[in-house]
Amino acid sequence: MEYEDKAGRPSKPPSPKQNVRKNLDFEPLSTTALILEDRPANLPAKPAEEAQKHRQQYEEMVVQAKKRELKEAQRRKKQLEERCRLEESIGNAVLTWNNEILPNWETMWCSRKVRDLWWQGIPPSVRGKVWSLAIGNELNITHELFDICLARAKERWRSFSTGGSEVENEDAGFSAADREASLELIKLDISRTFPNLCIFQQGGPYHDMLHSILGAYTCYRPDVGYVQGMSFIAAVLILNLDTADAFIAFSNLLNKPCQMAFFRVDHGLMLTYFAAFEVFFEENLPKLFAHFKKNNLTPDIYLIDWIFTLYSKSLPLDLACRIWDVFCRDGEEFLFRTALGILKLFEDILTKMDFIHIAQFLTRLPEDLAAEGFFASIATIQMQSRNKKWAQVLTALQKDSREMEKGSPSLRH
Repeated sequence: MEYEDKAGRPSKPPSPKQNVRKNLDFEPLSTTALILEDRPANLPAKPAEEAQKHRQQYEEMVVQAKKRELKEAQRRKKQLEERCRLEESIGNAVLTWNNEILPNWETMWCSRKVRDLWWQGIPPSVRGKVWSLAIGNELNITHELFDICLARAKERWRSFSTGGSEVENEDAGFSAADREASLELIKLDISRTFPNLCIFQQGGPYHDMLHSILGAYTCYRPDVGYVQGMSFIAAVLILNLDTADAFIAFSNLLNKPCQMAFFRVDHGLMLTYFAAFEVFFEENLPKLFAHFKKNNLTPDIYLIDWIFTLYSKSLPLDLACRIWDVFCRDGEEFLFRTALGILKLFEDILTKMDFIHIAQFLTRLPEDLAAEGFFASIATIQMQSRNKKWAQVLTALQKDSREMEKGSPSLRH
């Protein structure tokens, strides 16, 4: 106004809202409190009934706000109590593993007490030791052998980077193009391994370690080379073991029959595994099995990715590690039991979907899976069909070459 007077321009008259504010004795602290105030002097006074109604509304708002605050406080308290219980449980489990189980591994690992403790999840601080012992070292790989394979891999990298074409004697059966393609694929896949963690990508703390293990393996098993999916398996092992021990576990793990069948792309044996899976699929989830058959949804569409990465790409990392815990205990059977647990968990949703939506859902599982509910679903799966266990069903299917070629369940008698 002062500026307008100096400029010679008339000032605007105050707005009605400004008049209202001038007539208020004080500014209300909130719109909630405003309903308790009397109307300004230039407006008709509130009727007694309206004033009483406003007071009741305000009191109800206060009561509801206090309830919300109390509920939130109880939720936080419950969360804290659960966290404390979990930490105490993990602490006790660590003591049990370190003081009782690991020192007496050979005699205790298969006991009922240890199996029950195993199912609940291995504490992260001892997980690597337990995995190493459970996977074993049938290949008798030493730290020195890892160093030799790694040195060969580094020499090969240097050779390709400088345009060299020399071929080592042990690789005589594999073309330079194949080996170079394998090395290029490793480089590409490392950047796509757990990208959200940012620890395996170029410049990350575990990049060189992952590169070393995968490169060393291509020298150790040139007949297998590098296959997509291996980077996730190696990465999970790196997070729990030193480099050399991770390489030993990695090599022995991939040497298991199921992993070797998939990574060497043995179509006949892969079809046998799919057929065995369908036997237990039909046994446990007949309604969903029929729905999948109706929509021509075969196991390879969703199982291959799960098996190739041992669920480490498909599930949250902490949940995948718990799957690995029991997989190390029960072997390949648990991989297929887990698959059935996933299907059972989402059975109601999947039965309402068509082919495309089922395939999309199973290749991108929800990220908010609760571990307890997930394992409760797996626990309900029975790996027994007509008094035959997984290994017996698989063996029977392997013997029946005709049914194996069809890739469908054969144990109908």
